[in-house]
Amino acid sequence: MRAMAQRAPQAEAIAASCIERFRPWAEQVYALRRRIATITVAVLAGLLFVHVMIGANGMVVYKQKRAEYESLQKRIALEQQENELYAQQIRGLKTDAKAIEKEAREQLRYARPGEYVYVPPASATAAPVSHSARN
Repeated sequence: MRAMAQRAPQAEAIAASCIERFRPWAEQVYALRRRIATITVAVLAGLLFVHVMIGANGMVVYKQKRAEYESLQKRIALEQQENELYAQQIRGLKTDAKAIEKEAREQLRYARPGEYVYVPPASATAAPVSHSARN
């Protein structure tokens, strides 16, 4: 305890010299506190803006996702139209005798008695096969 009491004046002198050394700087900071606060708020607002625009869920990503969503909606609409077309064909094949006959004639080459089915010859425009030596 006695050692602490003996060193107290030295500690107070060190503290006083530190205070005097930092006093001008502290007074400048105090005088400029509004400007410092304004700059700090402006920097934070700028960082927030950058985060909102470019961040993980920013506007750039939002626009990309929006375009992807719209293209998927168009694709879904096309697929639904195609699905409805197939559903109509299925209903027609289940109920319409003429549709059944048409499919049987086209795909299976069925014919009524007395009719002939003509099959066109294979296409002659196929490229000739070259049997020359290859390097």
